[in-house]
This record gives sequence, structure tokens and C-alpha cells, in this order.
Amino acid sequence: RSPEEDEEEEEVEVGWQEKLFSQFEVELYGRESSCQTPLDRRYREDILKLEKAGGRKNCRIFTYTDHDRFTDLEEYCQKVTDSEHEVPSYLAERMASVRRRRQEHRPAEGSSLKSKIITWEPSEEFIKNNHVLNTPVQTMYIMGDLGPYGKLGHREYEHVLCTIKVDGNGVITVKPDFNGTKRPYWVKLDGEKQEVWKYTIEDASVQVQPEQEEREQSVFRDLYRRHKEYLSGLVGSEFEMPVPGTLRLFVNGEIVSAQGYEYDNLCVHFFLELPSQWSSPASQQLSGVTQICATKTVGREDVAYFCYLFTLDMILTQGDESEDSFPQWPVLYFEVLSLDLWQRCRAEGYGALVLPASPGSYRFTIPTWRPVELGTVAELRRFFIGGSPELEDITYTRIPSTFKGERLSRLGFRTQSTGSITIQLHCLQQARAFLESSTLRQRMQSVLDRLGGFSQQSSVYNVLEAFQRARRRMQEARDSLPQDLISTSASTL
Repeated sequence: RSPEEDEEEEEVEVGWQEKLFSQFEVELYGRESSCQTPLDRRYREDILKLEKAGGRKNCRIFTYTDHDRFTDLEEYCQKVTDSEHEVPSYLAERMASVRRRRQEHRPAEGSSLKSKIITWEPSEEFIKNNHVLNTPVQTMYIMGDLGPYGKLGHREYEHVLCTIKVDGNGVITVKPDFNGTKRPYWVKLDGEKQEVWKYTIEDASVQVQPEQEEREQSVFRDLYRRHKEYLSGLVGSEFEMPVPGTLRLFVNGEIVSAQGYEYDNLCVHFFLELPSQWSSPASQQLSGVTQICATKTVGREDVAYFCYLFTLDMILTQGDESEDSFPQWPVLYFEVLSLDLWQRCRAEGYGALVLPASPGSYRFTIPTWRPVELGTVAELRRFFIGGSPELEDITYTRIPSTFKGERLSRLGFRTQSTGSITIQLHCLQQARAFLESSTLRQRMQSVLDRLGGFSQQSSVYNVLEAFQRARRRMQEARDSLPQDLISTSASTL
């Protein structure tokens, strides 16, 4: 290698969509017969002007802008891997001709109202254009001619040094990224000499002056303020405030899945029971049925994913608080059914869930059971013709709403544990007491306290939850002990 070849170094400052010609393009557009398009003829004129001005300043570094043919070919020939034997898939071939760039057309004002919602006979071009992300993108490539010293202008020695893309949302993508404090990038050439080229990419943009930055921030603030006023105008300021002494409960729920059941093709029937002091708007539906969903095997269980959404709206009217009368919280009841190909319906399980008393997001797994009959005939009837014992009153899953006694006995009632239901709830609460007592937030320990009443029920709920947690810990500790130690302790007692 010659001294000039060893010390060869070039630095070029490139602007966005700035065209720097390569040696190959200078020779190509220098011939008038090679110029076929208006862009080629414009490039020829630019090259002639550069030659009159003393020639081009760049040597090895040049660019391809968004209008060059190289940009189209580069996007068309992109590969997923670096294998030389990669064959493009059917989807890649079909989508390669769909350009996501330079879409300057805009729909005419009011055309959205006249456009068809459904296209009954879509054309092939319509299908291709609507099956890809249709974001306008402009692309620019910074190239390097890494040919032998003194022999520039060969296409096989052109390498992409940097790709810059700007989409319609204003996002700039630079690949590879600016070096900064990182090491230079390397390009290793194949051949006898095994040449290695190093290059760095730096951001040479002019720093924004403080006055311009402040002006830009003021424009952004004005834009955000106008957008906020626009959204406020859409939403409005007339909100329905709850009546004093009442609590409004919103529940956005989702029946996620059901798992562990005997038969396939499941559906879930649910309804909401409103105790006394609770009411709901006339338009509120208090029951619903999911779609029939086939199960899939996940691990060791068969799971049916419903993803069924529902909304509940309830109002609690505050009454007189007394020691003997606690307001009950609404309860969700569930009934899991199966329906097979022969329209045989079977009851798979019953479950219940008390709605959470505090706002927030919750996820519950509700175990279920079903009533059974003794004997083989009942199971044969269930298997061959469907039908099974069902509850006439689904509230019997907990304490029936019609029960007025002091003790409820279920002795003799036979059930069988079945699967479980997974449900997700997002609870919101609205009350005038929240607004009136906003200055006393440190005293707000629960929703019942915020309403100024029902503190006794809150205490009972807290005690019951603490008791359940302690009982679970004791059971886990007992299960972890050796069996011989448990039996010895029992005999000693």
C-alpha cells in the first residue's frame, strides 16, 4: 500500500436529502444517452455545474436520496437474515411491491362521510394497500465507495454506511446510531487484501438558540392548550353528581376464562343480586351470557378463554346505621354450562363473588361446584342425553335471598367440586362525600369511612380478612410439618 493509500481519510457533512454524487453517477450521467427520465436530466445538469465549479468535493462518500432508484431497490430486496441462499417468502414477495413511502395524497374534506363503510368487491390493489402499515416514510442512504485506491466508480464496492428514515409522525430513525463515545464502525471487505474501513457518524446539526427554543416551547404550549380546550369542549362540564348520602359504584368486568371442567364448549351465565338499599338505572342489564367457547389444553387443564366484557352501574342509598343492620354488598353469581354438538346441555358448576368494597383493579379465581345425584343412572343420563341436577334458585350458591331464618343447614345436599372461573374487575366509586371531605384525606381509610357511616361493617370485614390470612398461614405451617410429628403430638394431647 502506498503512503497516500494508508493515510486516506475523508470527512463530509451531509444535510437531509442532500445529493452527493458518486464517481459512478458522474460517469453515468455524463453521457447524455443514459439520461431517460426528468430526474436523470436534472442530475446531468447538476453534474455539469459541478464540473464547471471545479468538480465534486466528496470522493468516497456519497448519498442516495428518497427519489433515487437505489432506494426502491433497497427496500424491495431487503432480507430477514444474512444468508446468501435466503429465498423470499410468499408474503415478502406479495408485500414487496407495496410502497409505504411518499404518500402525499390526502382525503378530500367530507369524503369520509361519503366513503363506503364496507367494500363488497375489493380489488387486489386495495387488499395489498390495506394489509400493511400505511405510514408515509422518506428515506436517505449515506454510501461509501470502498473500491481499490484510484479505481472508484464500481457498483460492487458500494456499501451502505448509514440509513436515515423520517416517517409522517416526525420520528427520525438513524441506523446505525451516532457513535458518540462508542468505537468506530468497521466494514470488512472480501478479497485478497482483506481491507478494513472504519467510519464514525456524528450529529453535526446546529444547536438551537435559546430564543428559538423558547419560541418553539411557546408554540407547543399554545398547541397543547388549544387541544385541551378542544377535548374539554367535547367532554363538556355538565356531570351528574350523586345525591348526598349515596354512593355510585361502577364495575368494568371481564370474564377471562374457565378451566378444569369435564365437558367442552362452555359458556358462563352470570347475574348480579342487589341487596336492600341498592338500586340500578333502568337501562342497566343485571345478567348476561357469554359465547360458547371451545377449550384448549394448557398444561394439564382444558381452558376456555372468553374475554367477555360487561359493565355494572349501582347506587347505594345510605340509611340509618345501627348495630343490628349492616348493608350488604352486591354479589355476582355464575353458572357454567356446556352445550355439545347434539345440543345436550349440562350444568358444570356454580360460583359466587362479593364485589370488592374498595376501588381498584382485581383478579379473582372463583372455584365452582355442581349438585350430584347418587347412583349410576344419573351419570348415564348426564352422559348420553345431557341434563343434570340444577339449582332452581342460583342464590343458593351462598345464602338464598329468600331465606329469613337464623341458621341455614345444607345437610344431605350432595355436591361435587368442578373447575374454576377467572374474572377481572375494575371498580370505580363516586360520591359527594369524597369531594366534601377532600381536606381530610388522612382520615379516609375505606370507602365506608368516607361516607361517614358503616364503620362497623368495615371493621368486621377487616377482622374477617385478618382471620382468613392467619388461618391460611397456620394451614401452610401444618402441611410443612412431618406426619409422624403431627401424629405424636395428637396422641400426647
